Order: sequence, then structure tokens, then C-alpha cells
Amino acid sequence: MEIFKKDDKLFYMIDQNYHLLPVLNRFGIRLGFRDKTIEDICHDKEINPGFFLAMVNTFHNVEYFPEEELLSFSPLEIVHYLRKTHQYYFQHVVPKLDYQLAKLIASAQNDCKGLQMVDAFYKKYKKELRQHIDYEEEKVFPYVIELVKNHKRDDKYTIRSFEKEHSDIDEKLNDLKQLLIKYITPDYDDNICNDFLITLSLFEKDLEDHARMENKILLPLTTEIENRLGR
Repeated sequence: MEIFKKDDKLFYMIDQNYHLLPVLNRFGIRLGFRDKTIEDICHDKEINPGFFLAMVNTFHNVEYFPEEELLSFSPLEIVHYLRKTHQYYFQHVVPKLDYQLAKLIASAQNDCKGLQMVDAFYKKYKKELRQHIDYEEEKVFPYVIELVKNHKRDDKYTIRSFEKEHSDIDEKLNDLKQLLIKYITPDYDDNICNDFLITLSLFEKDLEDHARMENKILLPLTTEIENRLGR
């Protein structure tokens, strides 16, 4: 799969992979960019083009993960991107899943115990996802920002505490998909079920990329700063 470059037209990138649209939105880029290149748009929006390309190519190509390059960026850039991702999850993806699952349940002709299990699992998962992201927003990200901007450490907390608390939210989403595929009875609307499953799959992919950014980039960058500051 190709790797996008700074002199590529932005419309070409979207034409090749429309799933990158939410990634553009996280950088504040909206449609209507005409024939401008990626470098042009990044200049207009005051975006680091290297960081932008690293994000879109990581999302676009599962085999692409420029760890060394990503480790050269500021943790503040990573945090800003991750926060925009969180907003996307709870302002768009989760409400969409809520709606699709409700429609799927309503489409069942009879009392479908398989769908009841899916619904119960989904509600539990959504609660765990909210707790996980709240922890990042309220504890982890402010801690990283304080380290970078003010060079202050918290003697009672390190980024490794986050590593221990980091739940397997992407793996649990896969469990939800398997529950849906394996155990619901064939008593539902096919198209509605397909839409729900596709949305789950896209969300799973996004969460995997999200977790890689945190585990492989944010954690080591923050640990390096902690080590430099010492106790």
C-alpha cells in the first residue's frame, strides 16, 4: 500500500481512502481544499506536515508505523491529536453505534437472546471505554502537559502508572464483534446488522492505532522526560 507524501494533492489522498476523513477533521481540516497539496494545507493550517503525514499514513497502512520519526515529535502534538480522537469517539462513533444497535434489536422479529447478550456486553464495554478515556483526559494528559511545559514531576505518579491501568479496550471490542457474529440467531435485518458490524470494525481499527500511539510513542516520550528531570 502506498505512502502519501507532502507533495501529493490532498484530494487524491481522500480519493484513495475516504476512511481518512475523520483523521483530517482531528487536524481541523475540512473539505473544499481544491487542488492544494498536503504541504500547502499544512502550511495554511499551521500544522507540522511531518506529524500530519505520520498520522495519516499510520492510519492508512497497517504496516506503516514510523516509530523513530514519531518519537521525534513533541508529546504535546501527540496529546492534542489523541484528545481530538476522543472527541470523535464520543461525539460521533458511540452515538452511531447506539443508534445502529437499537435499530438492529428493533428489527428482530422475536425475542432474540443473542442480541440481548450483545446489548448487555456493549453497554458494559461503553462504560469501561468512558472510564478509560476519562482517566486519560483527567489524569494522564494533564500530567504530560505539566511535564513538558513546566518541567515538574509528580512524586506520587509516573507515566508507568498509566501503563498498568491501560485496559485492552480494542481487544474487548473484538470480543463484541465475535459475540455478534457467532451467537445471534438469524432473526434480524441483514443490512442493519451489516452496518453495525462495519462500524464496529472501523472503530476497532481506530482504537488499535490509538493504543499504538499511546503505548509506542506517548509512553516512551514521557518516560524520557521523567528520567531527565529525575526525582
